[in-house]
This record gives sequence, C-alpha cells and structure tokens, in this order.
Amino acid sequence: MGITSFRSKAVGYGITLLLVIAVLHPFLWIIVSTFKTEQELIRYPPSFFPDAPTVMQYVSVWTRIPLLDFFRNTVIFAGGVAVLSVFFDSMAGYAFARIRFRGNRPLFALVLVTMMVPFQVLMVPLFVEVYKLGMLDTYWGLILPRATSAFGIFMMRSFFVTLPKDLEESGRVDGVNEFRIYWHIMLPLCRSAMVSLGIFLLMNNWNDLIYPLMLTSSTGMRTLSAGLAMFVGQRSIEYGATLAAAALSLAPLVAAYVLAQRYFVQGIATSGLKG
Repeated sequence: MGITSFRSKAVGYGITLLLVIAVLHPFLWIIVSTFKTEQELIRYPPSFFPDAPTVMQYVSVWTRIPLLDFFRNTVIFAGGVAVLSVFFDSMAGYAFARIRFRGNRPLFALVLVTMMVPFQVLMVPLFVEVYKLGMLDTYWGLILPRATSAFGIFMMRSFFVTLPKDLEESGRVDGVNEFRIYWHIMLPLCRSAMVSLGIFLLMNNWNDLIYPLMLTSSTGMRTLSAGLAMFVGQRSIEYGATLAAAALSLAPLVAAYVLAQRYFVQGIATSGLKG
C-alpha cells in the first residue's frame, strides 16, 4: 500500500511539474530573450540562454518610445474601465438576481445575446458614436463605451444568486431602501467576485490593441499594446525591442494577480454556483 501510494504521488508530482514547465516556458523565453541581441533572436537553431546578456533592448525601448506615457494611458484606461464596469455590473447583476420586475428574464437574455456579437460588427458604429460625441482621442472616449459588460453582469448575477435571501429581506423589514441594501449588505459579501471580475477586465483592456488603436490618433494617447505596434513594420519586426516592451507591460498584470490571487480563486470557485 505504501509503495503504491508513493508511486501515485510521484506520478502526480511529475505530471504537475511538466504542466508547470509547459505553462511557464513561454514567459521564461520572453524574459530571457530580452537580454539577447537581434542577431541571436533570429539565429537558427535558437538557443535558450544569451551568449552575452545585454540590456540594450530595454534601453532601446526607453529611448525610442514614450514608455511612461503609454503606461500612464494604459493604467487610466484599463483601471478606469475596471472600476466603473465592476460598479455598474454589480448593480445590474444585483437587480437581475434579487429584484423581481416585469421583463427580468427577457432583458437578461438580451444582455447575454450581446455576448455573441463580434466586436468587428460594432467597430464602425462605435467609432461614429464616439466621434459625434467629440470624445475621440480622449480618456473618456476610451473608458465610457466599456463602462459595463455583458460578461460582468452575468458573472455578478451568478454570484448574487448564491447569497441567502434572508439578508435583503431583513433589510426591507427594517425599511432600508434597495440601494442601501445593495451597498451596505450585499456588496461587502461579493468582494471576491468583484476582485475576480476586476482582474478579468483589467487584463482584457490592458492587452487590447484594436479598440484603443481605433479610438486614438495621437502618440500621446496610445496605450502599451498600441505603442508596441510601432516596432512592427510592414516588412520587418524588431523582435528584441518588442519582447522587452512586452515583458515590461506584463509585469503589472502579474503583480496584480499575485496580490489578488486569493480573492480571484475564491471568486471563480463561487460565482458559478447557484443557490
């Protein structure tokens, strides 16, 4: 029995180690490649470690593009969308999950249907709308169209459904209005779901390319993803500078996930349950 248990654990640990290597290998390759020269990056057969490590790729990125401006724009855009969308999505999710009103189910079904509409279908009307409102090449023009999302509403509703109904019923008996029930009673209980949704939104908007590229025209309003496109030419790609900039843009997302990992895992585990 002991030998069988040891073998099964060894096999499990071995498979886990292989999966960890497979997942981390692309990220490690990016980090290590940023210390290579352009000649080493395109050399065949490729080598994992650089012959002579250099930081010239980072120096090139820092001197050739306004990296701090790109970081600032990305933080304002992705962070603003995450904060506003979590707030509005939680309000809508609470309404669909806990408030009975006429058309609740058809309206929620309509919200879910919008998830099946490709963004490419909305690109032209969205551009025209933002242009008519005079918000092209502005932070509000980037943030407001994404101030809410069907996925966020669906996720927050799934979480609110799992909470016991006695919580808001006791508030209604005490004469508390609906917004105060949502704000003071229900919202503190869904912290993990809000953090999970915030990380999803932050990650998606941080890495988005087409959307900010479409709604901005000046270099000073570019986000990181749109700024990295400057290293990709029509006939050539500067792999070293692109990888260095990608590594720098990846660091804040990794830090955010590490800091909020506990809430993220808890939110994913509970938001799909139904009470």
